[in-house]
Amino acid sequence: MKSARYGSPIPQGGGMLSHYPIYTIEAECQDCYRCLRQCPVKAIQVEGGRATVVPELCIACGQCVAACPSQAKQVRSDLFSVYKLLRSQRLAYVSLAPSWVTEFPDISPEAMIAALRKLGFAGVSETALGAQEVSAAVAGILAQGGPRLQLSTACPAAVDFIRGYMPELVPNLTPLLSPLLSHCRMLRQAYGQNIGVVFFGPCVAKKTESDNHPALLDAAMTFKDLHVMLREEHIRPDAMVPGPADKFMPHPAKEGALYPVEGGMSDTIKAYAGNDKVCFTTLSGIATIESALQGMHNHVLPRPVFIEMLACVGGCVRGPCVSSRRPRLLDQLDVFDRAVHPGVDLAVRQPLLSIAERKNPSPVDLPVYSEDQYTKVLRLIGKFAPEDEINCGGCGHESCRGLARAMLEGLAEPSMCVHFLRKRATRKANALLRCIPAGVVIANSRLQIIECNEHFARLFGEETLMAYEASPGMEGASLDKIVPFANLFRRALDTETDIHRDALRHDDRVFSVTIFTIEPRNVLGGIVFDVTGSELRRDEIATRAREIIRKNLETVQEIACRLGENMADTEILLRSLAEGFSSGTKRLGDKDMRGRRS
Repeated sequence: MKSARYGSPIPQGGGMLSHYPIYTIEAECQDCYRCLRQCPVKAIQVEGGRATVVPELCIACGQCVAACPSQAKQVRSDLFSVYKLLRSQRLAYVSLAPSWVTEFPDISPEAMIAALRKLGFAGVSETALGAQEVSAAVAGILAQGGPRLQLSTACPAAVDFIRGYMPELVPNLTPLLSPLLSHCRMLRQAYGQNIGVVFFGPCVAKKTESDNHPALLDAAMTFKDLHVMLREEHIRPDAMVPGPADKFMPHPAKEGALYPVEGGMSDTIKAYAGNDKVCFTTLSGIATIESALQGMHNHVLPRPVFIEMLACVGGCVRGPCVSSRRPRLLDQLDVFDRAVHPGVDLAVRQPLLSIAERKNPSPVDLPVYSEDQYTKVLRLIGKFAPEDEINCGGCGHESCRGLARAMLEGLAEPSMCVHFLRKRATRKANALLRCIPAGVVIANSRLQIIECNEHFARLFGEETLMAYEASPGMEGASLDKIVPFANLFRRALDTETDIHRDALRHDDRVFSVTIFTIEPRNVLGGIVFDVTGSELRRDEIATRAREIIRKNLETVQEIACRLGENMADTEILLRSLAEGFSSGTKRLGDKDMRGRRS
């Protein structure tokens, strides 16, 4: 499938068919649009009710993965590549994210290292070492710079958001590698350029870093991937007995382990001397970043400002690929307890290696549409006037115009507008209620009317009809006070069975009643016909039929009697004839015999 707007293939399914870090298992997509509601850049295309990721728009923040209730949104697995690396002749090292302490809260560092080494890795190092290099480099930049805005580049999803959606702020990004890529460069400098480096952490966007920097990072894996590997190899970190070699290489990290929590990066930079005039602040969540920085390129700042940007609210401890369901505060405390907090007024030191990298804008193409185009599309979803645009957000977009824009871009369908579908369904239902030549009523578990038609009101007298005219539908009215056979509705509700009565008599009237369940023990419906006239005609026909049958019986009886009399007369006649005939024959026979003798 191709996006109507972007024309490039959109990954579908899983396995080798998916190259982008996030893909959709379409058979599992439940048509709920929750991923679209959570996506900060609306990088979702809906077609045939199925929501798929548009790579050209996506920043790989992974919010759709975390939000999907049916797990239809999946993160690309690179297990095959990692196993292939481990079976090769190359030494492979782990870059372990500092948030591992929240994923494995009861495992000691030594036991964790022992488990990873048993998987086949030559050694384990902390990504936080690269974070410390980044902090030192940023501190140097801030100490030399003037009153300007500096944006962190530690979070790849946040960086991609700035590059794609706020490209005017790309010059404000610190020209440095991320902590992970800085750590990869550090490991290759220490252990050889030919080694393999595999990252384990809570982040999806690290996979884009791996895709874009294959010479530095061989594979970016999630903590969920790590659980899979340990399970497949029958390795339990809590059962490991560490040895002397089970230590972080080349040495443990210190303050860099604070990076997974909000403000952790800023805290490590503040400790360096010369930054007392810098204003530090943290923005977590893409929506927060966008609202805080919108239009900032047009303003001159009175002092240096450093903004720590994090795509995930709460920081990396709440990344999309963590399995921890503890209160976030407990995870943050684990990170704080694990890290070595920096002192005050540390001397600004030079980084141990070059981690410079200039970021280039990569603006997302956002077409401009005319008002006429918006008007035509809005009419497709029943929006003919501004007051029709209720902006309920049920479609996943913030406004009706947002949905209209997505439809113009080929990323949305009219059926996504829940309000439009509900109004259309209501109109159809009302038309059916008006046209059905029967009384129709829908009631709740308390036998209060939810909806009824005029035919129903007419069946039960002038007062009911007047109530209907005053309040069409008679919502809230009690069936007990209107319908003489409300007990049938109660029985249908309690037994959850349908009830049908062809001829239900009440006073001098006869009703045909069908009661059926709509929602078990909650909502039920009824269809009522007044068949009094039909029943009278039926009784008349039955009476006449019985009269005809009676007369026919009398006729039959009369015929039978006559036949009986006739049969008796006939029998007498025949007997007499038979006797006469018999005697005549006898006399004639005697004469013949005498004649022959003579």
